[in-house]
Amino acid sequence: MKRSLLAATLGALTLACGTPDPSKDDPGTIPFDPKRPTPGTTSEVTAYTGSDVDVLGAQLTYPTGIDLHRKLVMRTCSGTNGVCHNQKEYPDLHTPGAFVASIGAPCNVQSGTASGVFDRCERLGDRFRFTEPAFKGIEIGWFELVPGESPELDPRGTRPDASTVGLHLYLHDPVPVEGVRLNATGTFLRNFINDQGNVQELAFASYETRWWVLDDRRHLFAEVNENQRDTVESLVASGIVQGDQNRNGSYGARILGNTVPLIKPGKPEDSYLVARLRGYMGEQTVPGTRMPLANQPPNVQDMLALMCFIEGLDPAATQWSLGSAIDYNKCSYSANPSALSLAGSGDTWAARVLPILQSNCGGCHGGENPQGGLNLLGSSHDVYTRLVLKPSLQKPELNLIQPGSLDKSYLVLKLTGDGSIVGSRMPINPLNGNSPLPEAERQSIENWVLLSGAVEN
Repeated sequence: MKRSLLAATLGALTLACGTPDPSKDDPGTIPFDPKRPTPGTTSEVTAYTGSDVDVLGAQLTYPTGIDLHRKLVMRTCSGTNGVCHNQKEYPDLHTPGAFVASIGAPCNVQSGTASGVFDRCERLGDRFRFTEPAFKGIEIGWFELVPGESPELDPRGTRPDASTVGLHLYLHDPVPVEGVRLNATGTFLRNFINDQGNVQELAFASYETRWWVLDDRRHLFAEVNENQRDTVESLVASGIVQGDQNRNGSYGARILGNTVPLIKPGKPEDSYLVARLRGYMGEQTVPGTRMPLANQPPNVQDMLALMCFIEGLDPAATQWSLGSAIDYNKCSYSANPSALSLAGSGDTWAARVLPILQSNCGGCHGGENPQGGLNLLGSSHDVYTRLVLKPSLQKPELNLIQPGSLDKSYLVLKLTGDGSIVGSRMPINPLNGNSPLPEAERQSIENWVLLSGAVEN
């Protein structure tokens, strides 16, 4: 009975609305033919037709910026959900749009430690001045809020030093005030660009307390009493820009010019992203663990694609597209792609062995608290001395490297997975377990130990 009623209802609807005529346009159809780019096309550039296998391989694997992001950036930097540069850490690289946004973006100064900040990432700092007596604002190098209970201070008795509980400001220039202590209001200043495009000064915070002028008059100490603690903590939380954030006495933006960006269009050598992969920029060592932290480092073809992509970006543009082809034919790095190897060349210590160890193992064995106390990211001589002259902590009867002997070199045994070692084979990928060295890299280390006698060359 119900089926009959349903059939009758459908029949009535058909009579009322009519049967669709395929020969007529459907009024609900929008005549739109989307024109989407086809990733992987190289029609807008002349393809490289030379004989270098690395250039040909990079061109085949990474024809466009989209391919570079999908196959390299996602694999090495942001492919693990919630880890590394996947919405968790700056810069966010997990989408094509986020990768494009890194072009021209400032490099990272939120490393977690002062020593992890690269000089060329430092910006011009905010400035400080006293309201009374007034003087021109002085750039803030860095500041520190030492926590704890404020001590009783007296010009004739207990005086503050660098460890005293309270707020410490370290300035670029000496303060032009008399005496060593004054009651005054300190004002924090910042420049910004207004709607008319003009530079304007803004006093964004102030703090009234007793100030002490210390050391070479570039160090100011501000007392923080219990009733002032919330005010000072809010001041610190406001984000004071520090001109010498790594506290090494070098104001990066003043001495080195403009801050380098994550990716500088047309200039791979001045791109912080490239520098973090290499561990250096020009003649300067870039502090911090070499990237990528948890994945295999880029090979020659990977690096060639990245360098040619950056070199091909128009510095005069304000917007860039990942859909454009990477021009390997005109790329200057295509002339000698092997020079881009992060693992170096030859079987020597400085040119090959150290880069292999740093790029594959430095993620865990580097920084201020390296695994097993083995820091592979120090100076070449310090790392060499640790490996060749000192024993393994896990197996003290063996040196990490014993010149001329593979069986007595604990580091070699760790890399080959010998049964006598303690723990897992190295290097290890903290995300998915073991990740052994490529055969050519392991062989270079063995040749250096066995054939060259592990000399420091």
